[in-house]
Amino acid sequence: QVQLVESGGGLVQPGGSLRLSCAASGISIRLYAMGWYRQAPGKQRELVATYAYGGSLTYADSVKGRFTISRDNAENAMYLEMNNLQPEDTAVYYCNAVHHYYSNNFWGQGTQVTVSS
Repeated sequence: QVQLVESGGGLVQPGGSLRLSCAASGISIRLYAMGWYRQAPGKQRELVATYAYGGSLTYADSVKGRFTISRDNAENAMYLEMNNLQPEDTAVYYCNAVHHYYSNNFWGQGTQVTVSS
């Protein structure tokens, strides 16, 4: 059974930082493109950052320079370092894995990030 479990969310003041983790089981993430997405209340889910199977990184314009995606294939985990958080970053953050060949697509349950003073 495939599981992606996000952790690290919480309440933080504007300008603060959080580090999200995505722990995978049932798959080997080294075979997957990995990504972070988020969904704010009343909005569609949007891409935050991706770490392609080949190693290239992609960021949404809104988070460039503030967020950093990383992965540890040995730990079977992915991370999102978020700095200088702003209220508009408030959302549920989801971990995503897409197999590089078969396109199997898996999602985590999400972790809430709230940025508020």
